[in-house]
Amino acid sequence: MPALNNFATHILSSSSKRSLQESRKTQTLSINFSPTFTIQNIPKTPSRISFVCPINAVKEDKEAEANQENEKKESNGTEIEDKIKNSFLSILLDKDRFFNASIVLGAGTLAITRLLTIDHEYWHGWTLYEILRYAPEHNWIAYEEALKANPVLAKMAISGIVYSVGDWIAQCYEGKPLLEFDRTRMFRSGLVGFSLHGSLSHYYYQFCEALFPSNDWWVVPAKVAFDQTIWSSIWNSIYFVVLGFLRLESASNIFGELKATFWPMLTAGWKLWPFAHLITYGIIPLEQRLLWVDCVELVWVTILSTYSNEKSEARISEELSEAKSDSSSSKLPED
Repeated sequence: MPALNNFATHILSSSSKRSLQESRKTQTLSINFSPTFTIQNIPKTPSRISFVCPINAVKEDKEAEANQENEKKESNGTEIEDKIKNSFLSILLDKDRFFNASIVLGAGTLAITRLLTIDHEYWHGWTLYEILRYAPEHNWIAYEEALKANPVLAKMAISGIVYSVGDWIAQCYEGKPLLEFDRTRMFRSGLVGFSLHGSLSHYYYQFCEALFPSNDWWVVPAKVAFDQTIWSSIWNSIYFVVLGFLRLESASNIFGELKATFWPMLTAGWKLWPFAHLITYGIIPLEQRLLWVDCVELVWVTILSTYSNEKSEARISEELSEAKSDSSSSKLPED
């Protein structure tokens, strides 16, 4: 019996060793190429390694990404086209924007056409390069001839255009869209520039030359000082008062706003005009000074118009709020 037990244990141990060796031989290395790289059951001396690599799935993912990108591009293109169509349709449907766009387009087309066709009577045989080359020079000659023929009217026209464009720039600076400007406000500013600024500036510069006839070095600083104290005070007051009357405001409101804005506007001008007027009175000839000043006025009118309309709108909003509060307080006893 002891011999049989030893023989049985020997057979069982040998069979268990064989089963372990076979299980080790059949163990495999499984590598899955996925976004999370995993390695499972790596034996020290593997007898067989199998790779699982889903190439077709990778190709399908790339094709899906390419299709998504193409769809995004197509959708972006259609969105841009829809925005352009919607903006164009909104301009056509909105009467105010349509009229504003018509004014801007008409005025711009007229100005460019007049500037480029100054030599249309002599275009026979001219090339495009010759037309563009001589147009600035001949426009300047035409402007000088207009100054000699009727200097006051020519300067009035320039100031009217500058004050209209300056108010348009002021409205855009205040946050209004490009084609949603207030036509009445722009017309008021242009009317003040046409009727008053051009004519008064023409006579003022002649008066200033008569007041300081000398050519000494101190004349230019003296003219700048006189301009930025006496003339600036007069013109800023005229601009505010006339705009107030054109807005049909009462005299008390107009002079109240003028009193509140007089000193801030005068000191604001000292940051711009003394440097510009060193060129005005030191370099620019007498008849060309208003043109140079009007070029700088594009910035200054923006400031003037913004100050004037901000005060007016603030006063109107205060009056409306007071009227609402009075109406609400009058209703309380009745309730």
